[in-house]
Amino acid sequence: MSCIPKRDPNGTWRIQYRWKDYTGKSCKSQKRGFRTKKEAEEWYMQFMLQQSDDITMTLSKFWEVYKDDMKSRIRETTMRNKEYIVRDKILPYFGDTPLNEITAPKIRKWQSSLMEKGYKPTYLKTINNQLSAILNYAVNYYDLKSNPCHKAGSMGKSHADKMEYWTLDEFNSFEDAIVDKQTSWIAFKILFWTGMRLGEMLALTIDDIDFDNGVIEISKSLARLDGKDKVTPPKTEASKRIITMSQELKQDLQEYISTIYRPTPKKRIFANITKSYLEHEMKRGIEASGVKKIHLHCLRHSHASMLVQMGFSPLEIANRLGHGRVTTTIETYCHPTMDAQQRIADKLSAMETEQEDKKVNQRMTEASGQGKE
Repeated sequence: MSCIPKRDPNGTWRIQYRWKDYTGKSCKSQKRGFRTKKEAEEWYMQFMLQQSDDITMTLSKFWEVYKDDMKSRIRETTMRNKEYIVRDKILPYFGDTPLNEITAPKIRKWQSSLMEKGYKPTYLKTINNQLSAILNYAVNYYDLKSNPCHKAGSMGKSHADKMEYWTLDEFNSFEDAIVDKQTSWIAFKILFWTGMRLGEMLALTIDDIDFDNGVIEISKSLARLDGKDKVTPPKTEASKRIITMSQELKQDLQEYISTIYRPTPKKRIFANITKSYLEHEMKRGIEASGVKKIHLHCLRHSHASMLVQMGFSPLEIANRLGHGRVTTTIETYCHPTMDAQQRIADKLSAMETEQEDKKVNQRMTEASGQGKE
C-alpha cells in the first residue's frame, strides 16, 4: 500500500491511497476532511492494519466463500432457508459492498428499510442474524477486525409476543371434527401428544415404534427439497431421542398401522400425506370445531405448554422436545401464565392462613395454661 496526504483549499487534509484487493487488482481511493496531516496519516495506518487480502471482497463474493464452507456443516434445509434470506434481503443492499466497508450506520439504515416493510419481529430477527453470522465468520476466519452488527444492535424479537397453542379442551374439540379421516386424526394426535416436529413425524417408519415398551425413536426428519421428499438427519444431535407414548396413543397408533397396506419395517407410516395436506386438514378442523386458529408447529407449543402446566421441569421438557439447550425451553415455554400466577397466589394465601391458624392455636394454648395456674 502507499498513501499521499494532501491539503485542500479549505485547510483540511485528504489522503489518497492504493492497495490490492482479494483478486490482486490494484485499487485507488481517497478520504477527505482530516483536520491535520498527522490525523490523516494515523487514519491510513489504522486502515492498513485492518486490511487483508480477503476483507476487501464484496459481500456477494464472500457469501459464496461462506456458503461453500457451511453447506457441508449444516442441514440442507437450513442452508436453503439461509440462501433465500441472504439473496432476497441482504445481497440487494450489501452485495456490492466490501466487507471492510459494511459499517454500523449502514446496517442501521438497512434495518430501518426492512422494519418499514412491516415484517414480523421474529422474521426481522432471523434476517439480522443471517447477516451477523456471515460477518462473524469473516471475523473468525478472515481477520475482519470486528462484527459491525454488534455495534449496530439487533432488530426484531427472538420470540413472538404471544405464543399460540391449544388447551386440551380445544384439541379435543378439534380432534372430534377431523376423526372422519383416520390418517389426519392419528397424525394430529401424535403431534399434540408427543410434541415431535412435523418433519420428524413424517419420517417415522414402522421400526421406529416399539410397542412393547411404548416408545418412539426419533432418528431422522423429512424435508421437501426441489419437489421431492428427502429423509435427513434430525435438526440437531439433541433431536435424536426416545419419546414415550401414553397407553391410548399406543393403542390408536397400533390400530392405524394395522390398516397400512403391506407394512414393512422401513416403510414410512405417513408416506401418503404431506405438510400442505395437513395444513388443509387443520383448516378444515378449525372451521368445523370453532377453535382458535393456530399453525401446525403450534401443536408442538401446545404439548410443551401442557407439560409446563403439569409441573415438569425445563430439563425434562427439553429432553422430550429434543432441545439442545435447556435455555431454549425456558425462553420459549416457561413463562408464567396468569393461571400459574393465580396458583402461586393461592398457595401463598394458604400458607399465610396456615401460619395464622398456628399463631391462634398457640395463643389459645398459652391462655389455657395461664387459666389453669
